Amino acid sequence: MALKFTPRERMENPLLGQEPLPQFLRIRPEHVEPAVREVLTQNRARIEELASLPIPTFATLIEPLEELQHRVSRTWSPVSHLNAVLNSDALRTGYNACLPLLSAYQTDLAQSEPLFQAYRTIADQERAALAPVQRQVIEHAMRDFRLAGVGLPAERKARFKSAMLELTQLQAKFEENVLDATNAWTWQVADPQQLRGLNDMIIEQARRRAYERGVAGWILTLDQPTYVAVLTDAESETLRRAFYEAWMTRASDCGPGAGRWDNSAVMEDILRRRHEAARLLDFRDYAQYALATRMAHSVEEVLQFLHELARAARPAALAEFAELEAFAGRKLAAWDLGFYAERLQRERFSVSQEELRPYFPLPRVLTGLFEVAERLFGVSIRERAGAPLWHPDVRFFDITGGAGEAVGSFYLDAYARPNKRSGAWMDECVGRKHLRTGAALPVAYLVCNFLPPARARPALLTHDDVLTLFHEFGHGLHHLLTRVDYPSLAGINGVAWDAVELPSQFLENYAWHPQVLQRISGHFDGGAPLPAQTQSRLIATRSFHAGLQMMRQLEFALFDFRIHTEYSPERGGRVLQILREVRGEVAVVPVPEWNRFPNSFGHIFAGGYAAGYYSYKWAEVLAADAFAAFEESGVFDRPTAQRFLDTILSRGGSRDALEAFIEFRGRRPDVAALLKQHGILAAGEHAA
Repeated sequence: MALKFTPRERMENPLLGQEPLPQFLRIRPEHVEPAVREVLTQNRARIEELASLPIPTFATLIEPLEELQHRVSRTWSPVSHLNAVLNSDALRTGYNACLPLLSAYQTDLAQSEPLFQAYRTIADQERAALAPVQRQVIEHAMRDFRLAGVGLPAERKARFKSAMLELTQLQAKFEENVLDATNAWTWQVADPQQLRGLNDMIIEQARRRAYERGVAGWILTLDQPTYVAVLTDAESETLRRAFYEAWMTRASDCGPGAGRWDNSAVMEDILRRRHEAARLLDFRDYAQYALATRMAHSVEEVLQFLHELARAARPAALAEFAELEAFAGRKLAAWDLGFYAERLQRERFSVSQEELRPYFPLPRVLTGLFEVAERLFGVSIRERAGAPLWHPDVRFFDITGGAGEAVGSFYLDAYARPNKRSGAWMDECVGRKHLRTGAALPVAYLVCNFLPPARARPALLTHDDVLTLFHEFGHGLHHLLTRVDYPSLAGINGVAWDAVELPSQFLENYAWHPQVLQRISGHFDGGAPLPAQTQSRLIATRSFHAGLQMMRQLEFALFDFRIHTEYSPERGGRVLQILREVRGEVAVVPVPEWNRFPNSFGHIFAGGYAAGYYSYKWAEVLAADAFAAFEESGVFDRPTAQRFLDTILSRGGSRDALEAFIEFRGRRPDVAALLKQHGILAAGEHAA
């Protein structure tokens, strides 16, 4: 039953307000479900009116529908975001209550035969008069109608809707289990020798945490910066093994939290629902269904691509691992790899991630990062005080164009904290629109999990952290520099998922460039930039263990693709069996039998990368090849940057991804660019 609200109640619910930015501190868990129900009820009534128009046109039907979808996104975005960065039991309850409402709404919309017929009528009658971007809006919508089962018999259509609803709830449960398992684990240290090798910031955090809890010694938590630091720097193998086991068994039947938040059955249910949904639409498997909206067109094309990279990288990876074991003087366990790799890198290049931290204070890195965007794309980035925030650490920035016009804005939530999802991401706060009913500039969330600042010291980043920041900012530019007026195709919306990482991975290249390293580095105590010799040694590390890193990503990608292509109701997901088979084929580093990595693999079980983890490597090829164009003309060459902006960044989903790349590069992408960038293929060689 729909809830009714008085005008006063609507005014008091910040999710129903008309403010340009979400009023985060006013949003309470009890606001969530009422606001979502209100918006969906109003939208449904309006959609019913639109579906009955006697003569639908782009202006009278499609633009109003774009406006309605924009409104749903505006209402839900701050809720989804707060659930990820400021999770609580009460908020989680409100969030979960809305998932079935939103899933049912989206499926009903996409399964509406009157709307589908209206889009077909507009496509037939107005095609010649429509702009290319308007034709693309229609083509994407009609594709999505078909992929939601608009043409199915009523019984199959209803079952598809139920499967989508169940998937939404299962994916949320998967993510909750990972978050709860991560937050629950701590490691108390009494002997300071156990902490040898760790940086002062993590040790001080652990000491302060123990003091606040009234216990002696130090308490380490399983947040991502601490996990990475322990695996890379802790001299204590006992500590490294404990952290590795806790991380790699999260939400599983093994490890310190065995069975408590086990995602094993959740994964099985997710795979079953996905396969069922694909079969209802007459796709052979979920991977085929997923590829209907991607740049790659067939299962065979993706597998061929992954195996081509594996053939190229495996010899290098085997040689790198053999060398590492020789350096260590013993057989290495999985929790030893990062530690000895860091020491070998330090010996070979006289540079380590921890030693670089003092040279990469976050304020300096941000200044240099913004300068890169300003030089390339002619924009200006300035911090704005007074914007509504959800946490005191969050900052807000505006982007203006060359003539001083407003382009968009973004939030930066940089530091790890309890009840915040691990990892880093960019998401849409507000999408761009320019419709007859009104306009909105894009606003983005940029979220990272860096170590926070200390009392008298800014946040200090490793170079890996710097790469993460550049990566997410690349996604942000894709969202913010769009010129598409229709929300469904603006920014990253409507972009083929295996091309969506192109701008982010492209921008990472600048974090390796000497000119940029000079600008983003400055010792927090005095401001001296990274010494030229250290800078050269850092750049030389780029191809260090490139083979091992590539084989690890290919392991994830092949595992993901195989569980989605080989699922059958009779055999089930065979998650661990397929993982063992993939590791037998491509893994170089041995892992213990109790490794349960899939149980926390949120990218494919809770995020948008199902049957799509290959996209990282696919887009990395695009990014390496695109950056090669800049290397040919100068990395800050304005005409090249303008062409990249015009053909890739600003176009959103309004252009086929391959056509857009060919327009920028003048040819199809070449995998050799990536292999050369990582030192796996020497200049002049050709990929196998």
